[in-house]
Amino acid sequence: MTYKIMIQTPISDGIKSVLEAREDVAYEHFSNHAEENILQHIGNYDAAILGIAPFTRRIVEKAEKLKIVARVGVGYDAVDVPALTDHGIPLAIAGIANSVTVAEHSLLFMLALAKRTAQYDRETRKGNWNIRFEQPAWDLAGRTVLILGFGRIGRRLVPRCVAMDMRVLVHDPYVVQDAIVTAGAEPVADWRAVLNDIDFLSVNCPKNAETDGMVGEAELAAMRDDAFVINTARGGIIDEAALDMALERNIIGGAAIDPFVVEPATPDNPLFRHENILVSPHSAGVTKESVFRMGAATAQNVVDCFDGKLDPANVVNQEVL
Repeated sequence: MTYKIMIQTPISDGIKSVLEAREDVAYEHFSNHAEENILQHIGNYDAAILGIAPFTRRIVEKAEKLKIVARVGVGYDAVDVPALTDHGIPLAIAGIANSVTVAEHSLLFMLALAKRTAQYDRETRKGNWNIRFEQPAWDLAGRTVLILGFGRIGRRLVPRCVAMDMRVLVHDPYVVQDAIVTAGAEPVADWRAVLNDIDFLSVNCPKNAETDGMVGEAELAAMRDDAFVINTARGGIIDEAALDMALERNIIGGAAIDPFVVEPATPDNPLFRHENILVSPHSAGVTKESVFRMGAATAQNVVDCFDGKLDPANVVNQEVL
């Protein structure tokens, strides 16, 4: 028997390293992710490896042979998980393959904001060396960061912040609080109550009905006017309109944003007009190393499903197992 795999993302060396070692699999790359195109072909495939294109209920209902859907990365906003669950199909994610990468990017943003990297670069090129006194940089040491989320990424960001001699607060009501303490951080039950006490707010939680827009106008207004907000999770957890207003009115000191509500973010995005914001192209989890790891982990999830040994820890809808 030969298993057929639809791949909706660039076929990385990591994917090849797993699939090309198997004689019982065949894979095809789909660059046209339009729903109508996928609907015409999905019934022929035993597995689908997804990028960021939507995987809808209509597609699931046409996927008569589908045994698994595997997402390159850990986000699955565009996947209709209830539809997969209704049809008994597991959705697998890449586990910790890019967790260190995102944690490093979060720390990079903190350092770049604290050290005024973008401003100093611009002004030094103009010959303005007084910028170092006009807009003094910060040490991270002794500063307080509140991390929202103690999952795969938060657990790796905490020790990096601790190593920088920061005071680290963590809010995550869905984990054992003692684990936060063991990592060297302080658990916080009511995160909104400490917003005036922090220097950095780092968003590292999944996007869902509970977290969508959770950092909005009221939360930003509660922060100090020199504090920074960072999002390396999903677009929309920090309300973009509220953030634009906060930056415009100098309610906060600045921000760093990797994911956006609309991607690719268009040049007319209001956030881009502010000089006290750093942005990146949803690249926090993307490095040479992580791309290989994510591809390999994703492909391994697929073949493990074929072999009947899929790791439940990588499955979003574990009830189908």
